[in-house]
Amino acid sequence: MVGVTQTQPTDTSRSPEYRLAQNLVGGLRRELLHSASAYRPLPPLDPEHGPLSFLPRWMARRTTLLPHAVVAACAVIVFAVGYFHVGGRGLVSFVYVAAPTAVVLLTLIRPVFAFWASLAAAPVVGVVSGFGGGWPWTPNTLAAHTVVVVVAAARTTPRAAGWMWLITAGYALFAEMFLGVGRSSDTMALLFLTAIGLLVVTLFQTRTEARREVTAQRTVTATERSKRTLLEERTTIARELHDVVAHHMSVVAIQAEAAPYRVENPPPELEQAFLTIRENAVAALTELRRILGVVRAEDYEAPDAPQPTLADLPGLLANVREAGLDVTMATTGAVRELPPGVELSAYRIVQEALSNVLRHAPGAEAKVEVGYVLGGLGLRVANGPARGLVKPSRHPATTPEGGLRPPAPAGAGHGLTGMRERVTMLDGQMTAEPAEDGGYEVTVFLPVRREGTEQ
Repeated sequence: MVGVTQTQPTDTSRSPEYRLAQNLVGGLRRELLHSASAYRPLPPLDPEHGPLSFLPRWMARRTTLLPHAVVAACAVIVFAVGYFHVGGRGLVSFVYVAAPTAVVLLTLIRPVFAFWASLAAAPVVGVVSGFGGGWPWTPNTLAAHTVVVVVAAARTTPRAAGWMWLITAGYALFAEMFLGVGRSSDTMALLFLTAIGLLVVTLFQTRTEARREVTAQRTVTATERSKRTLLEERTTIARELHDVVAHHMSVVAIQAEAAPYRVENPPPELEQAFLTIRENAVAALTELRRILGVVRAEDYEAPDAPQPTLADLPGLLANVREAGLDVTMATTGAVRELPPGVELSAYRIVQEALSNVLRHAPGAEAKVEVGYVLGGLGLRVANGPARGLVKPSRHPATTPEGGLRPPAPAGAGHGLTGMRERVTMLDGQMTAEPAEDGGYEVTVFLPVRREGTEQ
């Protein structure tokens, strides 16, 4: 006879109802038994967030212990109810009055333990009082247990609050049916009051948790949007620089192929060297085209015209003037030819800065300054305060070719992100900050390596 080993996990063979009941019992054990003795002091309120944020700062700082004051006030009420109900002095009266009051104060440091202590204290206080009042609740234990359940529920979870209400109901029914002493009971009143309190607390906790999740989701969304914007700008820069680099690599390949024919009877070593240069240039050009294919979007079309340079800035300014921007340009220093990557980046930076002026400062005057300085190129685009109504969705911006296109959504941040990426790529420096006259100013320095020197 061959034994059969059961390989299916036990959990999968159970019914969904059984697993649900197992989870509920596990939650009871975890939240109301294992954490019963946990030391959890009630923290003060945050004056910068929550309900205190609506108060003046000086008042918010002085009301951070408001929850503690509320619990202490409830303890005073419970003490007063017990004191006026017992109407006597001595050890019995002290136990009757002090026990429920101490249980309420216990919620400040051990909320779950206070719940169990309130259940245990109820019959003791009832016996000590000579069964004065209902059973098992006397007036002060009823008030104390209501406060304890609500405060403990506010400091735990909605599931723990539900368990506390069910345990209270089961305990009260058991005490009435099996430990009854022929007295009337206030159990229904207690269950009704605690149910209302727990409902309010649960709604508040659910709303707070939902708000916290929405805030976290917004933070994640904003971070992802920022990363996506950064990647889009880097992709755009890679596409544009591809044309510049590919042009130079093509020139290198053509010159390397034609160089041996310009020398009469070149040695074989020279021919082999030029052949190797040409092969490497062609291989690099192939890799550039392959990489561009990876970063190119499906709807991307390579530009037909050469990439713009600083010599095309007058055309850009004429275009934005037609869009309604009053802009002037000043050039200082000895104008010289710069590396194509620097000129392209400088053109794009000026273009994006003027697009931002059109978008965010309609009616303002703008000024573009280009400075050919020792060791690099300086750019400054400044505008005055807006003189018209800012409507980001209706002001045009320029296309890479100098035309007009609808601007990016307000707050997208593509302009500054793209400028910073271009400046970082060239190891430059950039500042973008409000000006003293209420306008805005973008200042950029792009270093340019001299011929024959290392950067």
